[in-house]
Amino acid sequence: MNDRSTDPGDITRLLNAADDGDTLAAARLYELVYGELKLLAAANMRREASGHTLQPTALVNEAYLRLRPAEANWANRRHFFGAAAEAMRRILVDHARRKHAQKRGDGLERVTLADLDVATDAPDVDVLALDEALTALKTQDPRLEQVVSLRYFAGMGIEQVAAALGLSPATVKRDWTFARAWLAEHMTGRR
Repeated sequence: MNDRSTDPGDITRLLNAADDGDTLAAARLYELVYGELKLLAAANMRREASGHTLQPTALVNEAYLRLRPAEANWANRRHFFGAAAEAMRRILVDHARRKHAQKRGDGLERVTLADLDVATDAPDVDVLALDEALTALKTQDPRLEQVVSLRYFAGMGIEQVAAALGLSPATVKRDWTFARAWLAEHMTGRR
C-alpha cells in the first residue's frame, strides 16, 4: 500500500459511481483495485504458515465479494482499502476456525508478529489468537485496533494511517508502539 500508480481520486470517483449503480464503473473499479488487493493478500499470506490452503487470488476475490463496492458507500480509497484489510482479516480468521474445527486444534494457521517488530519468545502466533487480541484491544481502545489493522493488514505506513484516521504522524507512532507492546503482552499470556 506504499507505492500506488493509480490516482486515488480515480478510485474514489469509481467508488461513488459504482455506489450510484454504474455497472461499468464497478467493473473498472475491480480492474483498478485488483492489483493492489492482490499485493495486500500476498502480504497477508506471507505471514501464514507454509501449507496454507488459501491462495492470494481466492483471498482477493472473496474479500472483494464481501466488500460489495457497488452496494457500499465508501468515502474514499483509504476507507475502501481499510475495509478490504478488515475483510481479509475476517476471511483468514474464518479459514483458520474452519481448519481448527476440522483438526480439533491440531495445526492451527500461524501468523508472524515479526512484522509488528515485537520482541517475543514466540515469534509465530495463530490467526485466532491475533484476532482475539485485536478484538480485546478494540474494546479497550478502538483507535489502537484501527492503527494496527491499517498498518498490519492494509500495509499502510505511518503517514498513510495518520491521513486515513485524521491524526498526526506522531500520534500514530505512539499508538503503534503502544499497540505492538500491548498485543505482545496479551498474546504471550502475561495479561
